[in-house]
Amino acid sequence: MKKLYRDVMELNMMEDNEKKEAAAKAFFETLNFMELPEYFNWAEEVFEELHVKERGDNTALIWTDIATKDVRKFTYSEFAANGNQCLNALRNAGVAKGDNLYMMVPIVPETWFASYAGVKGGLVTVPTATTMTMRELQFRFESYAPDSIICADIYTDLMDEAINATGVKPKIKILLGDKTAEGWTNYSALEKEAKEADAAKTKSDDLLFCFFTSGTTGLPKKVGHTAASYPIGHLSTSVMTGIRPDDVHHNLSAPGWAKWAWSSFFAPLNVGATATGFNFTVLDGALYLEAVATHKVSVFCAPPTAWRMFINQDMSVLDLSALRQSIGAGEPLNPEVISQWKKLTGTEIRDFYGQTESTAMIGNPPWMAGKMRSGSFGYPSFMYDVALVDDEGNEITVPDEPGHIVVKLDKWRPIGLFTEYIGNPEKMASVFVGNYYYTGDRASMDANGYWWFVGRADDVIKSSDYRVGPFEVESALVEHASVNEAAVIGTPDPKRHQLVKAYVILNKGYTPSKELALELFQHSISILAKFKIPRIIEFVTEVPKTISGKIRRIELRENEVARQDKGGGAKDNEFFYWDFPELSSKSKE
Repeated sequence: MKKLYRDVMELNMMEDNEKKEAAAKAFFETLNFMELPEYFNWAEEVFEELHVKERGDNTALIWTDIATKDVRKFTYSEFAANGNQCLNALRNAGVAKGDNLYMMVPIVPETWFASYAGVKGGLVTVPTATTMTMRELQFRFESYAPDSIICADIYTDLMDEAINATGVKPKIKILLGDKTAEGWTNYSALEKEAKEADAAKTKSDDLLFCFFTSGTTGLPKKVGHTAASYPIGHLSTSVMTGIRPDDVHHNLSAPGWAKWAWSSFFAPLNVGATATGFNFTVLDGALYLEAVATHKVSVFCAPPTAWRMFINQDMSVLDLSALRQSIGAGEPLNPEVISQWKKLTGTEIRDFYGQTESTAMIGNPPWMAGKMRSGSFGYPSFMYDVALVDDEGNEITVPDEPGHIVVKLDKWRPIGLFTEYIGNPEKMASVFVGNYYYTGDRASMDANGYWWFVGRADDVIKSSDYRVGPFEVESALVEHASVNEAAVIGTPDPKRHQLVKAYVILNKGYTPSKELALELFQHSISILAKFKIPRIIEFVTEVPKTISGKIRRIELRENEVARQDKGGGAKDNEFFYWDFPELSSKSKE
């Protein structure tokens, strides 16, 4: 198995993009059809047998707090030793292969070590966002009882409340921080543990991760990944991001979500690069970019929310000369953000797409440099056989026609695809239909093979006989100088089923007004087909999001439905298309 990882390291070091693309295609053609070994433990066979042995003194992790400027660094050898101490502490408490490990932790080095311990020990790691409420924890504990827990000391009371409410009995509870709490072991006590640990004999198809989805379109689902689907599957992510062994890679993501495992853990550590973690309480764009410059980050991945903040920072005071690759993920980026960042740094933000259920599936790999199309999220990874189908399940071959993004399973099943929605056969049956896995997202593909994101299938607005993707409308709105961010939904309407409504967050220096609303309506008319333009604009200061930066349109829709059920009525700073005589039509049509 080590050869696979060596091949990717060599592939990513290639300078000739044509040769790199050809090498990537050949690599995945081999990987997709190869028979995986019955047993595989990434921590032992790749991290230790390859990276620790060959580059043990190289830096594996750089951590800093962007406010205090505290810095901690660990070599590959030190990283493995810390991970082994964590694993030994868990084992001494009776935690065994197949048990689970809940992790409600901030961005600190111990997060990496505990994740490593989970992989090496064959534990089912359950990343848990630090924004969890008591109700959300209770839902998780009732659905999947914890065998062990690691969390920051400020959350121990909340954890204990959920434990008492559900009656679960974890074998050990470890806290990170200076606080002491009854029944909890301080992480500092792990320093007495041995720095060597035997790896669990994990089968390639053993469950290794349980991710609760962010619930953007309904109740969270338990996504199961295996000892192969993430450690090996993320070779697609390592190739798509183009991380080299000599890179310092940074990903702005919280540990409670799959994207952290994607890009803060496996993508850089697969290839022997340096991973980084920047801790913060409130995201300060200037301080964050200062950390990027200070630690000479060469590959930088961030969600749309952060990129929109960064393009408004003063770059003249920063040395970002080490930066060679910029990457966007989470939701597709608006073209204006991509062009602005390129002007400021000289690097193009290479958008790519995947899910908790997969690894990097569609995107703009490094060999797309100079060939990307602004607003397109690229083309499928060679690991996945991706297609578009219509509502009847027929493959779409006509350019620019929106359809459901599906993964074809008739030729091979991608290694990076999840195993199951744990304990939810009904949901499994709804997404695995025939020879397809339905992602739940919609896109279109142009005549040249470039893919264009439309939105979540559940987010698509159905207005009269038309379907409107929210992302296209949002992209049009943010092109206006006043708009910092937009979130578009369909709001119920008795005549047209739904009307397009836009929630607009303004840039500094702009205030909500009827005049500005008119300007935005006119701006939309100049860009979009008439059936796509917003009919309602509401100026707001924020919109609900997941911790990973995805807009929770489902929450906006539910709020709209609830408001209308109570009688509705116009809100402050809410403006309607048909109230403006200046527009071409005053009706809803």
